[in-house]
Amino acid sequence: MLYQSVLKPVFFRMDPEKAHHLVIDGLHQASRVPGMASMLEGLYGVPDLPELRMELFGLDFRHPVGLAAGLDKNAKSVPGFSSVGFGFMEVGTVTPLAQPGNELPRLFRLPSDEALINRMGFNNDGADAMAGRLAALERRKIPVFVNIGKNKSTPNELAHQDYITCIRKLHEHADLFVVNISSPNTPDLRALQHGDELRTLLAAVTSEIAAQASRSGARPKPVLVKIAPDMTGEQLALTAETIAESGVSGIIATNTTLSRDGLGHANRGEAGGLSGRPLRERSTEVVSELYRKTGGKLPIIGSGGIFTAEDAYAKIKAGASLVEIYTSMIYRGPGIVKDIAAGLVALLRRDGYGSIEEAIGADHQ
Repeated sequence: MLYQSVLKPVFFRMDPEKAHHLVIDGLHQASRVPGMASMLEGLYGVPDLPELRMELFGLDFRHPVGLAAGLDKNAKSVPGFSSVGFGFMEVGTVTPLAQPGNELPRLFRLPSDEALINRMGFNNDGADAMAGRLAALERRKIPVFVNIGKNKSTPNELAHQDYITCIRKLHEHADLFVVNISSPNTPDLRALQHGDELRTLLAAVTSEIAAQASRSGARPKPVLVKIAPDMTGEQLALTAETIAESGVSGIIATNTTLSRDGLGHANRGEAGGLSGRPLRERSTEVVSELYRKTGGKLPIIGSGGIFTAEDAYAKIKAGASLVEIYTSMIYRGPGIVKDIAAGLVALLRRDGYGSIEEAIGADHQ
């Protein structure tokens, strides 16, 4: 109620990117105020729900609803987001060197479509800055995934070096790495999703992860690959096969789309990646197809257009083990995490499942 009646009208009168920074900086400052984290947890925290607990990638998740990459690009507000109910979160996309991203304006709301279009271009403070912020955290309440990418100036044939650099700088501080090869806003990045380029990149990443694990004496950190929703069926099949053969831990499906089908808002003509409700069906289709092509053996995180518990449940039954939100939080506020978690429990009980794990891939059984 507070968000919908007071905060959202204020934010939506502001430039979208300025509102974005206000939220990030506000959560950062709030987490430094004694007692504020407890207050946020009291308002938005998700109670312990045994049906939603799971272990995956060697990590414990209190529930399956996480924050997608792009909102906290620089890991400035990990304590804040950890206090508003998320079961895990992605930070980034981070690149080896800081870069300003694309020219302003580069973020656009489409309220009538409950969507966003962004062409941010991996604007971030760089891997060293993120490493410093994560190192300064006294403890973590939830798993933190680090989403890594390449600098705009790095040619594709050298892209693997950027991903390796990010891993080296952030290995100590990440619970899991996400290899982002699917943003539409870095020139030629999506070419890395296919064929020999993908095979070379993932071989380099897994080799570096193994080397870092050997040096630290710990188990290798999990690695996920984030893919686009815009591939053809043939492209998706080849990409799934390459990812499965690479030895990485799983897939995030999907990133933003270049499609503008069905949009009504005037901002539909803006260049960039579309996120939000219009992506819901396509991202669920990709999750289902990936689950089928990998025989359910490679964990999938479903992302795209999740606004309700029913949306999340559809992705889980299609084959997702975890789900992520971003755009829906902009439109509905932080209370959406608690709503989705509670709704998932109700849906599990309705269908006779004792745990969320029993529902994963149910549509394929």
